[in-house]
Amino acid sequence: MAKTIPASGRTAAIPPVNEKPIVSEEYARHPRKRKLDWRQIGLAALLIGPNLLLLILFTYRPLVDNIRISFFNWNISSPTMTFVGLQNYIDWFQAPDTGRVVFNTVVFTFFAVAGSMVLGLALALLLDQKLFGRAAVRSMVFAPYVIAGAAIGVAFQFVFDPNYGLIQYFLGLLGVDVPNFYQQQNWALFMITVTYVWKNVGYVFVIYLAALQGRRRDLDEASEIDGTPAVRHFFRVVLPQLRGTTFFLLITVLLNSFQVFDIINAMTGGGPFGYGTSTMVFQVYQETFINNRAGYGAAVATIMFLVVLVITVLQIKLQERMDK
Repeated sequence: MAKTIPASGRTAAIPPVNEKPIVSEEYARHPRKRKLDWRQIGLAALLIGPNLLLLILFTYRPLVDNIRISFFNWNISSPTMTFVGLQNYIDWFQAPDTGRVVFNTVVFTFFAVAGSMVLGLALALLLDQKLFGRAAVRSMVFAPYVIAGAAIGVAFQFVFDPNYGLIQYFLGLLGVDVPNFYQQQNWALFMITVTYVWKNVGYVFVIYLAALQGRRRDLDEASEIDGTPAVRHFFRVVLPQLRGTTFFLLITVLLNSFQVFDIINAMTGGGPFGYGTSTMVFQVYQETFINNRAGYGAAVATIMFLVVLVITVLQIKLQERMDK
């Protein structure tokens, strides 16, 4: 309640202190709704609509069609399809070549991701320093990423050629026997992995370099004043600031590595010995367009989609747990 005090024969009201305004209970239960801004909604629909339509037409609709085709036996040149249910999936799990294809996919993806991430970060740390000619070197590191994979695959055929390739020349100087990269399955897999890492490291490098240039320099200065060793400074000061960038690169590089086709097709054609370097995405191509088993190829593609979906969800969950 307001109090009064005498002032020249009059009373002056003193406003109440810390007294909350009286709000009706009905208003508290049903707050006034904000009016919809239809102009903003229309603008958002105009900007988002075309992109959403393109996603539906060229991403989600083909995905649904692929899953549907995986339940049919279909020669891609035939106008008719025969429903076989889960038989394509059963055949894939029972096929003798499936083990080799899965092994190739796992090994190639793991070393492609690990090699690209480690080398990309190392190059970014090096070229973040003030070095002579670093702008030119940065361009040279990034350049292979924008070159077509098929062109790089053809070029690296000469690098790994056991008779007159660059590898043969340098190993010959050391007196080391050159393995036949095209006739031994594991060496062939090593060959395409190295080639892909060389092409893809520029992408990782430029993302890490941008993240390094945007980090907090005051933390570097504080670490330098404290005399922190370089290795400890990297793991305790620099690397934690790159956590979000690393998570982004893990997802994107993993997805890109999982879908490599052009380099494998240009260098080995999936061989040697049939499935020596075939990954799951290359098997989709072989079964669909070479063996004319579109339903079987669609089943392999669906399995790939489910694997990538599970890995992505696990990565997101892990990132959310680390951010807490």
